[in-house]
Amino acid sequence: MRLRWSDVTPESLFLNRRAFLAGAGIAVAAPALAAAEKPNSFEEITNYNNFYEFGMGKEDPAARAGALTTEPWAVAIDGLVDRPGSYSVADLAPGNAVEERIYRLRCVEGWSMVIPWLGVPLGPILERAGVRPGAKFVAFQTLLRPEEMPGQRRASLDWPYREGLRLDEAMHPLTILATGLYGKPLPNQNGAPIRLVVPWKYGFKSIKSVVRITLTDRQPVTAWQGAQPSEYGFYANVNPKVDHPRWSQATERRIGAGLFGGRQETLMFNGYADQVAQLYAGMDLARDY
Repeated sequence: MRLRWSDVTPESLFLNRRAFLAGAGIAVAAPALAAAEKPNSFEEITNYNNFYEFGMGKEDPAARAGALTTEPWAVAIDGLVDRPGSYSVADLAPGNAVEERIYRLRCVEGWSMVIPWLGVPLGPILERAGVRPGAKFVAFQTLLRPEEMPGQRRASLDWPYREGLRLDEAMHPLTILATGLYGKPLPNQNGAPIRLVVPWKYGFKSIKSVVRITLTDRQPVTAWQGAQPSEYGFYANVNPKVDHPRWSQATERRIGAGLFGGRQETLMFNGYADQVAQLYAGMDLARDY
């Protein structure tokens, strides 16, 4: 069964989403993969964003991203794969494969929110492309279209935006390609039509509006690592014990908690340590930040 976006649940019925998703043939993530906290509202999630292709302010993406054309869309999968090619969003995330994943997002700036994503695990997609034995890393690239993405007209970063994961990180079952949230297609300001979500890493690792996925034998240089290597490392795992050079990462502010909601302690690996800590056994997490 191929789910059409017109079939998905309206936001007002989100509390009944699990029954809906089961009926639509969409798997629901196991509780161990979901955050225990209540999700942020649709309005909070879609109106407080970092998407510098549309501006540096948190409200800029919602105000400016409407002009982005997301259909048709193709994602190239190339590099060290047996079956390189250009794939549509429907190819990568057919309706009967889409799952709900409720993940915490923790920004390096010190704020967090909980988001009910719709998406598919990245690992099986890479397996279908045929990962070659020499592949060690996965590089990602965002759309380059300055006529629709005004932030790209400024030299704030070396556009297009680039990110990367180690192959075992990319293949981990928590890593997904998201195509929606709250039972709706992914809004432009949240990275439409398809974005990466890696919940144990800081938000800037979850690259938006992906157009290329490349398997490689070399660690790719990522956008923020290339711009400010003393502040942004390749791994970007959430680690409250390693401060950003300009601020502490020990606590975070939950969006929606209000002016007097206070701050909460930052969790190691954003609360997913039980699932992912083994990926970094023996590593110096202060050096490999």
